[in-house]
Amino acid sequence: FVFSTALCGPYRPLYLKQTDKKRLSNFCCAIIVRGQPRGGPPPERQINLSNIRAGALARRAAQGQPDSKDTPDEPWAFQAREFLRKKLIGKEVCFTVEYKNMHREYGMVYLGKDTTGENIAESLVSEGLATVRREGFRGNNPEQARLCDLEDQSKASKKGLWSEGGGAQTIRNIKYTIENPRNFVDSLHQKPINAIIEHVRDGSVVRALLLPDYYLVTVMLSGIKCPTFKREGDGTETPEPFAAEARFFTESRLLQRDVQIILESCPNQIILGTILHPNGNITELLLKEGFARCVDWSMAVYTQGAEKLRAAERSAKERKVRIWKDYVAPTANLDQKDRQFVAKVMQVVNADAMVVKLNSGEYKTIHLSSIRPPRNEGEKNKDKDKRFRPLYDIPYMFEAREFLRKKLIGKKVNVTVDYIRAATGPGEGTPAFPERTCATVTIGGINIAEALVSKGLATVIRYRQDDDQRSSHYDELLAAEARAIKNGKGLHSKKEVPIHRVADISGETQKAKQFLPFLQRAGRSEAVVEYVFSGSRLKLYMPKETCLITFLLAGIECPRSSRNTPGGVQVAEPFSDEAMLFTKELVLQREVEVEVESMDKAGNFIGWLHIEGVNLSVALVENALSKVHFTAERSAYYKTLVAAEEGCRQRKEKVWANYEEKPVEEVVHLSEEKERVANYKPVYVTEITDTLHFYAQDVETGSQLENLMETMRAEIAAQPPVEGSYSPRRGDYCIAKFADGEWYRARVEKVESPAKVHVFYIDYGNREVVSSTRLAPIPPAFSTRTLPVQATEYTFAFIQVPQDEDARADVVDCVVRDIQNSQCLLNVEYSGATCPHVTIQFGDTKDDVGLGLVKEGLVMVDVRKEKHLQKMVTEYLNSQESAKSARLNIWRYGDFRADDADEFGYSR
Repeated sequence: FVFSTALCGPYRPLYLKQTDKKRLSNFCCAIIVRGQPRGGPPPERQINLSNIRAGALARRAAQGQPDSKDTPDEPWAFQAREFLRKKLIGKEVCFTVEYKNMHREYGMVYLGKDTTGENIAESLVSEGLATVRREGFRGNNPEQARLCDLEDQSKASKKGLWSEGGGAQTIRNIKYTIENPRNFVDSLHQKPINAIIEHVRDGSVVRALLLPDYYLVTVMLSGIKCPTFKREGDGTETPEPFAAEARFFTESRLLQRDVQIILESCPNQIILGTILHPNGNITELLLKEGFARCVDWSMAVYTQGAEKLRAAERSAKERKVRIWKDYVAPTANLDQKDRQFVAKVMQVVNADAMVVKLNSGEYKTIHLSSIRPPRNEGEKNKDKDKRFRPLYDIPYMFEAREFLRKKLIGKKVNVTVDYIRAATGPGEGTPAFPERTCATVTIGGINIAEALVSKGLATVIRYRQDDDQRSSHYDELLAAEARAIKNGKGLHSKKEVPIHRVADISGETQKAKQFLPFLQRAGRSEAVVEYVFSGSRLKLYMPKETCLITFLLAGIECPRSSRNTPGGVQVAEPFSDEAMLFTKELVLQREVEVEVESMDKAGNFIGWLHIEGVNLSVALVENALSKVHFTAERSAYYKTLVAAEEGCRQRKEKVWANYEEKPVEEVVHLSEEKERVANYKPVYVTEITDTLHFYAQDVETGSQLENLMETMRAEIAAQPPVEGSYSPRRGDYCIAKFADGEWYRARVEKVESPAKVHVFYIDYGNREVVSSTRLAPIPPAFSTRTLPVQATEYTFAFIQVPQDEDARADVVDCVVRDIQNSQCLLNVEYSGATCPHVTIQFGDTKDDVGLGLVKEGLVMVDVRKEKHLQKMVTEYLNSQESAKSARLNIWRYGDFRADDADEFGYSR
């Protein structure tokens, strides 16, 4: 860019201003021009029109100077500025520089590419909008002489400044402040109003003169934000990247142009609006060219369609222009087939996540983008004796889950992945989260997340402005939430929250017994499958009865899944996983009908389950994933089951793969004919209970336990757990500090309160009530997977414990004295309802401990009918007769059982 007194051009006027030359009243017109941009905004150049002066425009009092006052327009000053603005702004001009004074350039400006164009100074004088400075004229200057002639003609015609009346009517009443900006904006009802852009602070903030009332207001463009100029402590401004370019982009299109502005909102005294120009919408242009980014907080008030702004921003991101030059899309690393696909919904995990099945057969968990499910705002569980169940205890969680379940389960949906949320580790007060695939899920053109939010069953997550990991339909979600809040839907309702009193009678034997006749009389009852434990074991929600039950499929024998037992992890049977997957795909979270026939001793209901006319028991047998159980003979479905089984058996499919035709011989019946097997193994007795059950450790694994405890305690000593940081839950494995100050592995059995937690020491069999401050999470290296539970529960075979409390206490004291904390020999004789029944011998003498109790008259004999046990039973009965004859202990008053008297505290 060359400064020269010769002709320079072409240039375009950027804006007009008036300059105070002598700090008094001699004002001259100034025109700011710029050349063509080359790799950035071109520098500004100010040309002052020589030989003329015009009136001064109004000026606001200096901020921070109490003595300063607002200066009004001089007569015809605004009209002079408007004359030049309409004639020059955005047009091509050329100029000559006649002289310089104090770094200012004075000269002539011509409209067009050369000096043959209209002389702007002459036009101003001829219209009576400027006066000629006659002092210092040189007589031989034709240009100055022409200006004088034009001024004389203007005076004669009484134009502008020379008109009668002094021009008071040309002085504007400028309003620099608005008393109540919000009311002012609301009063305009979002109608376009005419305006002139007076100043551009940055690409998205302008100062506008509203016509015809001359309000001078600062307007921020709704929905976007451009890079800004940061003011430093010394008063200088530091531009953010592309701030100058963005400002030039807006200046070159809007500065001192006639526009229309829609004032849309006024949050926190900030006026938001949209500027409409005949050539387009500057808001969209800034986004499209990469000079601005969308902002959520003001996007909601944008009246010209938020989707247009998002589309413009998306276009700039894809082209990586300006502020997006280093942009990487959230799904840039995904193949197209992984970004957008069709899948079948198999399970709704909670109110914002679901498991889908891809066409490839793979299962994938999808989270709905940018929404948050209902949360518990207050205490998580006010009733400390009641287990917290998020689905039923968090307000509107059940309604949200049911909405998704009824809309989606078993249906095919369109999934568009918006972003992948990286896995996060646990922080202070925040849990760890695995990697999440967040997507927009639609069915029949309906955005499921938007529908959920519009019903008030979820809320929209707010993000940092630079966080691009959000829903591709984020604005629709915000609009849906605004509607839900306005209409008081769901979470935003002022009404009392719905309460779901759902009784869980799974494993509650007494409650199940009371409920059984009702379900049997009901015939087919409606239910929803809440969980699938295995191919034939499910948890059902009964909507009419508002309860949860465990349901076992009748008539079939399904392969068992792996499970934890006191003796360790039981390995899964072949095809158990396939059977569970089959059941899940067919019935999980579906509405079904059940026929309850009976219940087992653990309180689980047994019966038939139907879904859309399909009997699940029959379906499992037909697919060779189950065998027919003999109990099915009594049912109406027996013939169907047998026919289905026969076909699979002939084809040797799955569970029948190793089938060979041979006579069926039950192992159980053979074992009854055999002699009793005495296979005593060494154990270490660690605990005796009041019911004469006892816990013992296998001596063979004793060294492993010692090594584990030693290593675990060393690790805990090196990194002690934070006291009180652990929140125990029933069934959790943990570590507990015993009275001796050492840590042991334990299982939580009951939580009364933080101060009263019932724990069971899994390697020793004893129980204790402790404070939660004495508990901590079990380190993974020392879990039951590393070493199974070491304390196994047993009870004595062939003996019956007296019901009288004193007599029972005598027996327990005797056994504690004889065998607790000592090594013995143990042999399992037969199984029981809760634990194996065993005979136990002293380690040194090999005497039978149980038989010794019978001989001392402390217990009675429990007569067993099995043939292979009769020799042992006879020996025990003979010893009992000897104790009776000697009137020992419980027999001191004779055979009390003959009286059949309950008041003695005994029963036969």
